[in-house]
Amino acid sequence: MTRQDPGTDSLERRRRAAVVGLGARARMFTEALTGPFADRIDLVGLCDTNARRMAVHNDWITADHPSRAPVPAYGAGEFAEMLRRERVDLVVVTSVDRTHDHYIVGALEAGCDVVTEKPMTTDAERARRILDARRRTGREVRVSFNYRYNPVHSAVRQLIAGGEIGEVGSVHFEWLLDLRHGADYFRRWHRDRADSGGLLVHKSTHHFDLVNWWLDSRPETVFAQGGLFFYGEEAGRRRGLARDYDRAHGSPAAEGDPFALHLKDSPVLSALYLDAEREDGYHRDQNVFGPGVTIEDDMAVLVRYASGATLTYHLTAYAPWEGYRISFNGSEGRIELLVEESTWTRPHVRTTGASPVLHGAEADDQAGRTELLVRRHWERPREVKVATGEGGHGGGDVRMLADLFGERVPDGLGRAADAVDGARSLVTGLAANRSLETGRPVVAGELLDV
Repeated sequence: MTRQDPGTDSLERRRRAAVVGLGARARMFTEALTGPFADRIDLVGLCDTNARRMAVHNDWITADHPSRAPVPAYGAGEFAEMLRRERVDLVVVTSVDRTHDHYIVGALEAGCDVVTEKPMTTDAERARRILDARRRTGREVRVSFNYRYNPVHSAVRQLIAGGEIGEVGSVHFEWLLDLRHGADYFRRWHRDRADSGGLLVHKSTHHFDLVNWWLDSRPETVFAQGGLFFYGEEAGRRRGLARDYDRAHGSPAAEGDPFALHLKDSPVLSALYLDAEREDGYHRDQNVFGPGVTIEDDMAVLVRYASGATLTYHLTAYAPWEGYRISFNGSEGRIELLVEESTWTRPHVRTTGASPVLHGAEADDQAGRTELLVRRHWERPREVKVATGEGGHGGGDVRMLADLFGERVPDGLGRAADAVDGARSLVTGLAANRSLETGRPVVAGELLDV
C-alpha cells in the first residue's frame, strides 16, 4: 500500500521507507533497500539515539552507491517529525527490543506499515498495544522471522502439512549456542532482562514461531525451569573463568580471555560501537562473567498446544558446538532434523569482520552438516535432500527480504508473519518466564490471548 502525495492527485508508485535503530542488524535492511529493492522503495530516513551510528550507515550506503546522497538522519526524539517530513510509508524497526512497541505504534498511528525485527516486543502489555493499534489503524505489521524462509525449515513444513507422518503428537527441540554466539548475548544489552525479555523472548521467539507454524497451532499451557548456570559473576568466579575487567577494550586482563570481544580488531564493530560510545556510553564488549547479568543461559520448557501436541524445548547458551536437533513424532512415523552450524569452538578467535559470531560454515574445519530424515512406520528411513541458498540462515534472509520488499507472490507455505504471529511466538517465552518466577504452569491465554 502506498501513501497519497498531498501535492498530487495520484498515488506514488514507489514506497518511502525509514529505518529506526541503526545497530549491526539494521545493515541487512539498509543494504536491501538501497540495493536490490531500490527500484521499488526509496530509503528516505534513518532514526537512532546515536548520531554516529547513523553516520556510519550513511558512509556504507554512499560507498556502495556513490551517486546517491546521504539518507536524512533524525534523533530518536524526532521520529514523528521524520515520518511527516519525509512522507514515510514503511518503517523498519531494528531498535533495542523494549522500544519496538513505541516505534511500531507510532508508525501505525501515522499511517505507515511496519516491518519489525523479532521479537515483536518484550512483554504482554506492549504486545497488546501493538495489536490494538494494528486493529484501529488497519495498517500492516510484518515480523521478520527469517527462519521460516530457510529451505530446510520450509521442507519440514511441507512434510508435516502433507501428512507424511500423520497427526503430530509431540515435538522435541534442542537448540545449542556455542561459546562464541552464546557468550555474545552476555556482552551486550541483551544481558539485561528489562531490555530484551531474556533469551526465552529474544532468541527463542524464532524457535517458538517455527513450532507454531509447523504445527499450525498455538500454545495453551507452558511450564519452564532453568537459570543462570554458566555466565555471570558468581558462576565465573566459582569455576575460575572470571577475569577482572568491566569491558574488554583497553583492559590487559581481557587479552587472554577467550570470552572477550575486542572491538578494535573489527573496523565495522569499531565504527558502530567503539567510536559511537562517547555519545551514549554503551559498551558492546562487557565481561560475560561480570555483574549485571539478569537473564538465564540454560532453559527447559514444556508446552501443550491447541492441537493436542506437546513440545519439549531446551536452550543452552554455552555449548561446545552450535546447532539444533528437532524431531516430530506422528501417528504414522517420525521426522528428524539435525543442523550443525559448527562442530566445535576454536578458542581465542578474534573477529575482524562485521560480527563477533563466527559460524561453523564460515570457519572451514568447524563447519557442520544438515540432515533431514523421514522415518515412517514399517519403512526404511528416507533422507530428504534440500538445497540451501547463499546468504544468512541457509538463504532464508534473501528469501525473506524478497517477500518483505519485493513483489508479492502467492505462498502456499504461509511464511509471511504478521502481528498475531509475532504475539503467538512471544507468548510462549513470556509464559515460560512467568513459570520460572512462580514455579507453576502458566495458561498462555491468561497472559496474552492470541
